[in-house]
Amino acid sequence: MKAVLPLPGDIGVPGTHLFDLSGVPITVASVVVFGLIVLVSLLASWGVRSSLRHAFHRRGVHAEGNLVATLRLLHYVILALGIVIGLETIGLDLAAFFAAGVIFAIAIGFALQNIVQNFVSGMILLFERMITPGDILRLNDAVVRVERMGIRATMVRTLDDEDVIVPNSTLVQSLVTNFTLRDSIHRLQTTVGVAYGAEVALAREALQRAAEGVPWRVQSKPPVVLLTEFGNSAVNFEVSVWIEDPWKMRAARSELNEAIWRGLTEARATIASPQLAGGGGAGAQASRAGSMSPAGGAGPAASPGSEMRGQPSA
Repeated sequence: MKAVLPLPGDIGVPGTHLFDLSGVPITVASVVVFGLIVLVSLLASWGVRSSLRHAFHRRGVHAEGNLVATLRLLHYVILALGIVIGLETIGLDLAAFFAAGVIFAIAIGFALQNIVQNFVSGMILLFERMITPGDILRLNDAVVRVERMGIRATMVRTLDDEDVIVPNSTLVQSLVTNFTLRDSIHRLQTTVGVAYGAEVALAREALQRAAEGVPWRVQSKPPVVLLTEFGNSAVNFEVSVWIEDPWKMRAARSELNEAIWRGLTEARATIASPQLAGGGGAGAQASRAGSMSPAGGAGPAASPGSEMRGQPSA
């Protein structure tokens, strides 16, 4: 008696021919292999999305709406890739499908250009961590604080307590000053003009004492007082102190200006008032006469008394 070995296509159910697709015979084994590949892609999608969700949360991303939409899009991409691999595995030629897919992808790319640009910019911000929630930024001449970072946009808050939504591409492509990138120490500056005739050394000492007396300055960095220029009606000084919270710079500058005002008052130094140009009245003539030295030449005019005129500029 002669034994006959069955062919692979005759082994029970797995080799059973079901139908033809584009000239390729589809069997039960082909369906099982395709299903396993799709199942693996689903598991891979779950693992990748779970890892990215934890990574985003560690980087301060709590905009669940944007995050869920992004992860759902990633799920569809991984699933589509698994389906393509499965179809290729069972023998289908997907060249024609890929050609149509490329055209479709180009059309979608043009339609969603800004969205994709902001999405890529958001990924760059999240992984580079040059900007994080809580940072104080100067953006388009406005000081803002980062509240929340999303995949498409970042929400910031202004000094006027206004919430502004900034596209991520703006943060990536624009010049942005981050006051808290390495540390939160910020240099605070203000200028003041002292009238000609005042003793420069005494005025400088008064400004130095006033700056050193503000309680909120960084003690490890001494204040800096510089004579910056000789103006038309004043000797201009620049006073610099360092603060630990840039978000409070406006209130800190106001307190510094008040301290400067008190210091110059105690030193009997006059804060110069701006001189009005032009005019031919008696007041203008008296002003010109008062600015002449006894020898007839022009010179600095000492201000009578210790009246304070004007105020420090912020």
